[in-house]
Amino acid sequence: MGQLFSAQNENHGDSNINFTAYFKNIKKENNIISQEKIHLIELHLKKGNILGANSVISDVLRSIDSASIDIAVTGESGAGKSSFINAMRGVGPEDKGAAEIGVVETTMKITKYEHPKIKTLALWDLPGIGTMKFLPKDYLEKVEFQKYDFFIIVSATRFTNLELELAKAIRFMKKNYYMVRTKVDEDLKNEQKTKPRTFDREKILEKIRSYYVGSFRENNMNVPQIFLISNHYLSDYDFPVLMDTLTKDLPEQKRHNFTLSITNITEAAIDTKRESMQQTIWLEAFKGGFMATFPAVGILRNDLEKLKAKLNNYRVIFGVDDKSLELLAKESQVPVEQLKKVIQSPYLLDTTEEGTLKETFLKYLEKFASATGGPHATGLYFRKTFYLHHFFLDTVTEDAKLLLRETYSKR
Repeated sequence: MGQLFSAQNENHGDSNINFTAYFKNIKKENNIISQEKIHLIELHLKKGNILGANSVISDVLRSIDSASIDIAVTGESGAGKSSFINAMRGVGPEDKGAAEIGVVETTMKITKYEHPKIKTLALWDLPGIGTMKFLPKDYLEKVEFQKYDFFIIVSATRFTNLELELAKAIRFMKKNYYMVRTKVDEDLKNEQKTKPRTFDREKILEKIRSYYVGSFRENNMNVPQIFLISNHYLSDYDFPVLMDTLTKDLPEQKRHNFTLSITNITEAAIDTKRESMQQTIWLEAFKGGFMATFPAVGILRNDLEKLKAKLNNYRVIFGVDDKSLELLAKESQVPVEQLKKVIQSPYLLDTTEEGTLKETFLKYLEKFASATGGPHATGLYFRKTFYLHHFFLDTVTEDAKLLLRETYSKR
């Protein structure tokens, strides 16, 4: 595609200052790299040891890519475990690989469900403790409790003594667990139908929450975080709060992939994905000492192929690829052609007119520089891919938001 843009070779300042300036502005609970690793990288850069910093960043990126996330989901039959697992995976009940809904639990089989996009993330459907006829401690040993990052106990009506004892045993084993009360939409619907004049949504939700709080306190147990959700209306109730909580409670190296697994239920969820992906872009840019004295050369053929692969990866993660659009069109009953008309990312690299891409990109670069203080203002000078990846990321982010707005009323 020739020269997209070019620049003079310059000295652009201290890379240690640049690295510190970027990562110090990220909230600790959102960081995908530990403070220990950040300090180690800063130390290498301060000493001018680019190779040492590069090695640490490479290890961090490999750790993020390979870190497994295993989530145990348990609860009594009929509580909505399968629907919850499908919701966490962004899978419809009729999609390939979906957890079967409405099937009576009769075995002690543990079933693993991998996330369709994030291969390191798996949800494990554990049989209800009541079906296994074991004491809580024995139950946890039977399901190999040590391999899970945390447990989610799903309940839909009443909370049994066995589940209370299970919660106590999970905490005793030094594992985190979260209480998820499903089907609150059905409770509200039934209450509104039977008591239309006195119906009060917030009071009913508070009554449901109070029941679980009371159950724990009556059994002299610490009250865990309790999330009231609907498996069918994820943007309502506490599902977004649950996703935020799980993300913050995970170790740093596991946060990134878990964040990318979250479905586009709200614009805030989409922005969280973008912020996490931005961190990987900056880490890749710092890796190999891409700051200072590197001219921005033209796009070569192999560069273009890599850029296409990166753009396609972003589209898949943010649910704006062709397959995701087809599923979204079916779910929302909006024609796929209509959805394609509102987005831009599929066409970013389709044009053969270099001037068109160059003009669009330079406008973005001007906007990016204005928002961040400019690449020269902080002494940064990364290769063109740094800015192009941000360009792609911001485009797919906006596409995801446009699709959410376009289909929200149909859900």
